[in-house]
Amino acid sequence: MRIAVFASGNGSNFEAVARQRYRRAQIVLLITDNENAYCVERSKKLNIPYYIFPYDKYSGKSEYEKDILLLLTKEKIDVIVLAGYMRIVSPIILNAYPKRILNIHPSLLPAFKGMNAIREAYNYGVKIIGITVHYVSPAVDAGEIIAQDAFRIGRRTLPEVEARIHRLEHRLYPRVIKRLFDKQGDRL
Repeated sequence: MRIAVFASGNGSNFEAVARQRYRRAQIVLLITDNENAYCVERSKKLNIPYYIFPYDKYSGKSEYEKDILLLLTKEKIDVIVLAGYMRIVSPIILNAYPKRILNIHPSLLPAFKGMNAIREAYNYGVKIIGITVHYVSPAVDAGEIIAQDAFRIGRRTLPEVEARIHRLEHRLYPRVIKRLFDKQGDRL
């Protein structure tokens, strides 16, 4: 399985996914919309090709995603893994990869969708917080849930909760990819 990872920022989830050993799955490229994203540096260190598609250089989302889709087709990509990608994927890419685009979200969906989920959950006063890996659908953070993991907040501060969320993400996301795409009888 040839996997493309989409990221917009730091890229710690990208690196966690890329460092996992797979038998049949392979992270073959990184796509980012941010020329200054640290995920590009991680890509260089991991010797994984990267492509930058600066959104502001396009006349609109359609042109932007059509260019990305051309690259995905050329590179024979089977699966897309979103790892801190800060753009909503439109039907242009969704229709080309039905049930083959995964996302990781820092809340126990369906609660706290969208940006700032950790802070919102923490400020709301939830006792248990966690992460969700899900298939991407047209609605934001509303696709079928694949896996979740959680922990009790207890007396942790917001920065401590955020750090623990990231550790959970780095552990769960590669496991889900391995389970779904790295053995005989893969489910697409």
